[in-house]
Amino acid sequence: MRNKRFTRIILYLLVAVAAAVGFYYLPPVHARLSWRLDNLRTQIIYFFRPPDQAVFQPAQQDQLAAMVSATMQALQDKSTPTPSRTPSPTAGPTSTPTITPTPLPEQVSLPGVVYVDQFNRWNYCGPANLTMALNFWGWKGTRDDVAKAIKPGENDPRKSFIDRGKTDKNVMPYEMVDFVNNDTEYRALFRYGGDVALFKRLIAAGFPPIAEKGYYEKDYSGKVGWLGHYQFATGYDDAAGELIVQDTYREGKDYHIDYQTFAEGWRSFDNLFIVVYPSEREAELLALLGPYADPQWAAQHALDEADQDIQDLSGIDLFFAWFNKGTSQVQLQQYADAALAYDQAFQIYATLGNDDKQRPYRIMWYQTGPYFAYYYSGRYQDVIDLVNTTLDTISEPDLEESLYWRGLAEYALGDSGSAFKDVRQAVYLNPHFQAGLSKLQEWGIQP
Repeated sequence: MRNKRFTRIILYLLVAVAAAVGFYYLPPVHARLSWRLDNLRTQIIYFFRPPDQAVFQPAQQDQLAAMVSATMQALQDKSTPTPSRTPSPTAGPTSTPTITPTPLPEQVSLPGVVYVDQFNRWNYCGPANLTMALNFWGWKGTRDDVAKAIKPGENDPRKSFIDRGKTDKNVMPYEMVDFVNNDTEYRALFRYGGDVALFKRLIAAGFPPIAEKGYYEKDYSGKVGWLGHYQFATGYDDAAGELIVQDTYREGKDYHIDYQTFAEGWRSFDNLFIVVYPSEREAELLALLGPYADPQWAAQHALDEADQDIQDLSGIDLFFAWFNKGTSQVQLQQYADAALAYDQAFQIYATLGNDDKQRPYRIMWYQTGPYFAYYYSGRYQDVIDLVNTTLDTISEPDLEESLYWRGLAEYALGDSGSAFKDVRQAVYLNPHFQAGLSKLQEWGIQP
């Protein structure tokens, strides 16, 4: 009798578990609960392995003097396809017409903006903001149409599209621009070193831009953490000293943010911006951009701004200033100098985190300039060490750009087995990751 009773209990438990699993995967239930369970899992991992305690210590600074050599120049000439922000920033038009000074209206709020949020999706601020920018010009697609191209997620057909996408923590600016230029009838470009005055000029002329910027938010530990975010700017008000942005995550539609606060958040991404526009209005946009139409000028301008910030700032803002200096130098292909700038940034990073703010440990989720700088300076072990530190800041090792760069560094050091594994995993995580696909093809390896 006891055995039968025990068997029935086990059977009931199995049925209950099966029913609970089936109930969980009902679309309405799964949409509400899956992100909560994922957050709980992440919190448990972060409790035992705090991400802001992972600190990268560059080990190869002394070798830089020997890196400006014929061998290194050959490496740069044989540059691999770019998985992140391009070291040679040639996206979009490059002419440099002059700006015709015209007085701007004191207040502008562009009509025809259709608000799109990122809710019920994973890390969707990129697709949501790009959808708004395209919809503004008449494109009929949705945020999911954008995401399927630029944020497809891991190559696992057993999972839903929404679940696959959570492995992609960030959409890079070049991915957004490439989608517009290659998959729509519209055009797009991105540049570094923007400012509020430029945004006002673009908005007043009817060319609303997207900014990539940072913000701070309290996490489960009570500390304030830094995150990256896109915002679509659609208006301004000089009397109030505010930009009007469409915030897809926290602040919502027509959010008013003062110029200084916007600029401070923007600094952490080297003041990068994206403009989407109809191809027939390219000449008009170039005239508005003035010298920014030339990506080399924009990168040099961003570098000059970073140098000034280094003189004026301290703490976490000084970290971002040094990081921006390296990013601008990567755009100018000054890789050895960029590596030195990043070395300084990471040294400052190690001193942060003694107050209620965490170190900005997500920085390498969104920006990959240090990988370019260290790799093209021959500092392959630093690439590997930085990737390993970066993966320690995330609950799962699912950053395809980081895995790609570790694979390249491993291959350069003769560890082809690890290199093949890492780049194949990068392509698994993002089947549209062209740099990884091209590298596997070059190596004769199947994805």
